[in-house]
Amino acid sequence: MSFDGLFTKAMVAELVRALKGGRINKVHQPYKNEVILTIRANGVNQKLLLSAHPSYARVQLTNEAYENPSEPPMFCMLLRKHIEGYILEDLYQVETDRMIIFEIKGRNEIGDISYKQLIIEIMGRHSNIVLVDKTRNVILDSIKHVSFAVNSHRAILPGQPYVFPPEQNKVNPFTAVEEDVLQKVDFNGGRIDRQLVEHFAGTSPLFAKEVLFQSGLANRTTVPSTFTRLIGRIAADHISPSIISSGGKESFYLFPLEHLNGETKSYPNLSEMLDRFYFGKAERDRVKQQGNDIERFITNEKEKNEKKIEKLKDTLKDAERANQFQRYGELLTANLYAAKKGMKEIEVVNYYDEHGSTIAIALDPRKTPSENAQKYFSKYQKAKNAVAIVTEQIELAQEEAAYFDNLLQQVIAASPKDLQEIREELVEGGYIRDRKKRNGKKIQNAKPVLDHFVSSDGTDIIVGKNNKQNDYLTNKLAARDEIWLHTKDIPGSHVVIRSKEPSDETIREAAVLAAYYSKARNSSSVPVDFTKVRYVKKPSGAKPGFVIYDNQQTVYVTPDEEMVLKLKKN
Repeated sequence: MSFDGLFTKAMVAELVRALKGGRINKVHQPYKNEVILTIRANGVNQKLLLSAHPSYARVQLTNEAYENPSEPPMFCMLLRKHIEGYILEDLYQVETDRMIIFEIKGRNEIGDISYKQLIIEIMGRHSNIVLVDKTRNVILDSIKHVSFAVNSHRAILPGQPYVFPPEQNKVNPFTAVEEDVLQKVDFNGGRIDRQLVEHFAGTSPLFAKEVLFQSGLANRTTVPSTFTRLIGRIAADHISPSIISSGGKESFYLFPLEHLNGETKSYPNLSEMLDRFYFGKAERDRVKQQGNDIERFITNEKEKNEKKIEKLKDTLKDAERANQFQRYGELLTANLYAAKKGMKEIEVVNYYDEHGSTIAIALDPRKTPSENAQKYFSKYQKAKNAVAIVTEQIELAQEEAAYFDNLLQQVIAASPKDLQEIREELVEGGYIRDRKKRNGKKIQNAKPVLDHFVSSDGTDIIVGKNNKQNDYLTNKLAARDEIWLHTKDIPGSHVVIRSKEPSDETIREAAVLAAYYSKARNSSSVPVDFTKVRYVKKPSGAKPGFVIYDNQQTVYVTPDEEMVLKLKKN
């Protein structure tokens, strides 16, 4: 648990410096559990993210762009009514809990002074955002409703009084001294880190493990002194926001965590660190939830075509026996005099064999020798025709399997907006039914919105993240002499550099984007082809997103999320 009570304290200090006294100009709710407040403070507009996501709950300033729904949710409209245009007078943490209260003041619709509280509770899957009328201590609404049937202590429902979560009666670590640690911790009881979490408010297992590690030989002297030293560091705001990568897993905290023994990267403030840490994580989680049906459908179709290919290959093996059927028919015709009706088998000299060996030919005893010969000629003709048909079916099945493999990669890298375009593509391809049809009329699809990046030297780079975007980017938007990139023989995005003669560095950065938004995202030395757009063609009748190209050059790059984030911020 990285976003613990200690982290919350530091985050509140950062937000107070940036937002206190600011005006709430806009309210958006891009997703079910997340709200964005645009606040004008200290002469600049700041975007404040309030998230009650079950896995990624947090409060932070953000520079990320969020897509807003065409119709705002009810909670968003209520927030707009009650706090847009209001002043953020203060914000503070509730003791050392993961709770932040925003004190908001403004005039209501009839001009009277109105006081509201926006309370953010960061409690894992129980996280919530609650708007309270401060004067009456009445809940106006919340992003999640909780009834007494779910929580017997309190209900989070409109019209109910706001009740704080039950107290845990733990020691405040910021007022604790070494003697308090000695009193609370049983050094003979084992699991000292767990005891620290149980007795001191706001501490997490992550922090407690760091205390033990920095204590070295954990005893009655080292643990209390290390605990109070680290708490004092946080109290004095002497922090160094860091992301630690260890064992293929990332963690973040207020300072480098030595016990994780991993690669550490520091950031100038907590919000920038969280933007980096959650880059793509929360979005991929939303896509997984919203696109679970699509991903399952695409996976099933891909597997179905792969099984079909295997069966067709077996059929092709049988079909390739055509020459054997022809040989049986000719040998039987040459030996009709020796065959009689009622025979189940005849052994004849195989004159195709230079050694003059014999061969046994199975017969249908119900047929005459001539009819048996005709049966083999008929099977020969069918098998001969089947080779061409089955070969064509295998090619079609391979195209379908490759198409769905490409779609599967796009779903993994998709944003919610991209996911909708993938769904539309499947509708247009006749794979799924159109859920958007109303009164027999199909809603017209909007022009694809592409991801925009800027290279180190200021050159624009455009990325298509699904087939609709790829087709639009390559076949309509890009100029003929601009540079087009794609991973070599690997499903991925179309990338276009908006320049006729880009620098080598820009080509390399665009290639990193192509590799990152491909199936080879987690690989190294990924081959990326680049050529001019004029050499990229879409064959007639080809699947969406499919092109052929020539005159290409190849560059090898390793996907780098840090670079992708940098190019996005540019």
